Amino acid sequence: MFWCPISKAYYDRKRKEGKGHKQAVLALARRRVNILWAMTRDHTPFQTAPALVRAA
Repeated sequence: MFWCPISKAYYDRKRKEGKGHKQAVLALARRRVNILWAMTRDHTPFQTAPALVRAA
């Protein structure tokens, strides 16, 4: 679970919000499911970081 620094930061943020370990893990799992669903829906590959939009 903590090989990904983005996931670890999300988990840590949930813990700082006062959630217990189980609640934080479930929130992270829900987030990952939402990402997988969006990838399936949009037919896009996984990206570890959101794409940055360059200003013209």
